[in-house]
Amino acid sequence: MGENRGVQQRLGRVELADGTAVAYGSVGAGRPLVYVMGWLTHLELGWELPAERALYEALAQGCRLVRYDRAGCGLSAAVERPASLAFELEQLAAVAATLDEPFDLMGTSMGAPVAVAWAAAHPDTVRRLVLYGGWVRGDDLTPPEVRDHVLGLVASHWGMGSDVLTDIFAPDADGATRAELARYQRACSTAATARALLALSYELDVGDLLGRVRAPTLVVHRTGDRAAPLAQAEALADGIDGARLAVLPGRSHIPYAGDRDELVRVVRGFLGLPVGRRRGGDLTARQSEVAELVSRGLTNREIATRLGIDERSAEGHVERIRLRLGFRSRAQIAAWVSARRELG
Repeated sequence: MGENRGVQQRLGRVELADGTAVAYGSVGAGRPLVYVMGWLTHLELGWELPAERALYEALAQGCRLVRYDRAGCGLSAAVERPASLAFELEQLAAVAATLDEPFDLMGTSMGAPVAVAWAAAHPDTVRRLVLYGGWVRGDDLTPPEVRDHVLGLVASHWGMGSDVLTDIFAPDADGATRAELARYQRACSTAATARALLALSYELDVGDLLGRVRAPTLVVHRTGDRAAPLAQAEALADGIDGARLAVLPGRSHIPYAGDRDELVRVVRGFLGLPVGRRRGGDLTARQSEVAELVSRGLTNREIATRLGIDERSAEGHVERIRLRLGFRSRAQIAAWVSARRELG
């Protein structure tokens, strides 16, 4: 992956008592941060998405980030067991068993209520708890008629269903990124598994567990999250003793869409990890060269020809520049280069 080849993801596998195999991955070193991901995941494909990988690499600086594909998703084999909170907790338990010390726990989206249930049942294992884009009652996420429509669409037309959900999950992402995310979702699981897990997200209710959470807790939510109303984040924070609520601007439910850097800073600060300044000029020599060509109006193909690389590599350079600088478009990159040129 270009400049990021030095950061490697280590993959492994654990088995539940019934033989269910769960794939997990870790990156970084130090105190463990177990990351319970949302609806559909794929350890390898997620690592190949520049925006998603950038989130994990940023979180893993100074700690060991541990993620896993829930049964039926990504590198974890399909199973016949129905989706349930109990099954989710079994999988988390198998991954947690690979650690020999208390860990920080972060749950995103559907992973947030799962993380709440774990922290309530295993208080001695959780050092600090972070809940992003979560909810107390899945039944309150959307009206029943909308829920039934989305579930039916996923089951009957997975392609269209993934497109609709991507527009809900990542409205702040550009068109190309949303198209890639839709393809990613379809590659993560079958339509049947996707529907079952989405249905579970609507069924989860951890209202009676909030009072049993003892770990210091941070609830993070974006103001315009279209998948989970802000009221659900407020309910989480109100129900957990001493919980802190951090509300960030944005509409994207997916954590690595929108202002990822601000989310990382808030989370790392709460976990006691070093918090860097916003990136604003730490491009590599090659990235600076590509940014200059973007400012001159060259297309990816023209950049590739000029630098003697293939077009896909040029596209990857532009995407990493955009992510590193926190921009959404080539025009912003061009404006940034022009501004630096005037200053220098």
